[in-house]
Amino acid sequence: MNQSQLITDLQSHGLKLLDPTLGAAGRKGGAGPSDHKAITVGDTTVMVPIYTSAAAESPYSVVYDADADQRQLQWKGEAIAPISFPHQPKFYGLNTAEGIPYWKIALLHSRDVLATTVMQTCIRYGDTKTSCQFCAIGQSLEGDRTIARKTPAQLAEVAEAAVRLDGVKHMIMTTGTPNVSDRGAAYLTECAKAIKAAVDLPIQAQSEPPDDFVWFERMKAAGVDSLGMHLEAVDPQVRARIMPGKATVPTDYYYEAFAAAVNVFGWGQVSTYLLAGLGDSAETLLDACDRLIALGVYPFVVPFVPITGTPLANYPSPSSAFMYPLYEQIGQKLRQAGMFSQDIKAGCAKCGACSALSNFEG
Repeated sequence: MNQSQLITDLQSHGLKLLDPTLGAAGRKGGAGPSDHKAITVGDTTVMVPIYTSAAAESPYSVVYDADADQRQLQWKGEAIAPISFPHQPKFYGLNTAEGIPYWKIALLHSRDVLATTVMQTCIRYGDTKTSCQFCAIGQSLEGDRTIARKTPAQLAEVAEAAVRLDGVKHMIMTTGTPNVSDRGAAYLTECAKAIKAAVDLPIQAQSEPPDDFVWFERMKAAGVDSLGMHLEAVDPQVRARIMPGKATVPTDYYYEAFAAAVNVFGWGQVSTYLLAGLGDSAETLLDACDRLIALGVYPFVVPFVPITGTPLANYPSPSSAFMYPLYEQIGQKLRQAGMFSQDIKAGCAKCGACSALSNFEG
């Protein structure tokens, strides 16, 4: 099994931690790669599910090899590769003047990416008729693992420390969708301006498409380097079933927004999440990738991972047999277009840890 196959399989099965002392705790709940843990295989750091029901039954586990003084990844009890876990970042040990721990304001993703949800509330989350069925944005707030609204000054303070102490290379700011027509773009703009005044750090902002595309120019002027607007699913029936509120924003409007955003941020600097395994066929996902790449948008295809406590907690992740050929075909499309994750200035697709896609770019 080569490394691309291994990462694809790991992210489909998850990782069974027989001894949790073998690595720092992963993330439970919240936005982004929740119920995951960052692990490094070779020189590649990826996010792997550890708190899901599938992970508890995974053929992959970790043991400590005392002779070699290193952790070993096992498949059905057989050691197959040395692995390591990123260390807890130094900035986690700091607090703001108000006494708020820095880790409640922003978190380390993978090994060198700072990520934050600037507003930990969403107009869609509290009602099953509108909420995204896979989303756990409220869980970390309920569990006192974050704060509801991070101020621009707090974000700037934490970003500066993360760069200085831990060598963070880029930052991701996402948000729950507020009940305003700009869909959070105005607040993301304010936050980016404060961060860039404090530290030279590439930033990706993520939101739903705003009502007025002039916000793209304002975000860019404030210091946002790349933009994420996430479709998650493509087929209208899948969208209506999985994310009924968000599905009221037509995919055609997303494509209008993508085209406008590429004009501002540049070819390859706009991306979208596509969650494979929610019901879209491979053909539907590949057709969407063709359309996105033609517009200059990077299609960040990620295997769906169920999060404990959500309506889809027991929904299965896609198999590696589904993901591997999908990755191969998308990787070929990206190569032909000359679009590579490493060229993105900041963001999830640049990090790539939640997907094996970058391993297929060639």
